[in-house]
Amino acid sequence: MTVVKSTLPDGALQVTGTALQETLVDLLGLSLVGKQAHWNIVGPRFRSIHLQLDEVVATARAHSDTVAERAAALGVPPDGRPETVAAAFALPDAKEGWLRDDEVVELMVRTLEATIGRLRERIAATDEPDPVTQDLLIAITADLEKQRWMFAAENS
Repeated sequence: MTVVKSTLPDGALQVTGTALQETLVDLLGLSLVGKQAHWNIVGPRFRSIHLQLDEVVATARAHSDTVAERAAALGVPPDGRPETVAAAFALPDAKEGWLRDDEVVELMVRTLEATIGRLRERIAATDEPDPVTQDLLIAITADLEKQRWMFAAENS
């Protein structure tokens, strides 16, 4: 089997690989939280929030693919298996059952804020080891901050 060799030194690769794997887990988890809320939302703002949740899920899924491919390009095999995501998931999660529209908005604001906070830590960590990955994390953060703003405006 051919293994992809990284262009980064070992120390930089360790930091970068960890940042990418943790981001992959967060993005896959965020997409699952968004879909759970999408399927279970009820209330007068059902339709608009239902559609907005699809935007978050699409954004998270697209970025998760980019993150996984960045890891693979650096020689770090991405791990998006369900058991890996379940074991490492550390974001706010939806409760079981129906969710009122205002609960969904609060959940998404909290979950996006937590994701953004974790991304900002990884942005700082990858500054020196891999500015290319840092740039990717910055772009993801910008997209998620936009989504957070849109949800926060719902309950203002």
